Amino acid sequence: MRLTLLGTSSGKTGCPALYATDRGTLVVQGKYVTDPEAIADLVDLRDDEFYVEVSADLFNLAPKPE
Repeated sequence: MRLTLLGTSSGKTGCPALYATDRGTLVVQGKYVTDPEAIADLVDLRDDEFYVEVSADLFNLAPKPE
């Protein structure tokens, strides 16, 4: 899989950031969620999945569906 940086909402390069993949999906870069109560609220988390926190405005960088 290859990533293309779509942008960052931090005002500089780095976290949080949004990437497009060559598979037609998106990847987010964010801060680890460590709060046990927040982790307990996650549903159906699988062994190959993880969770990060990003600012909501990061998703303004996502391509709009056609």
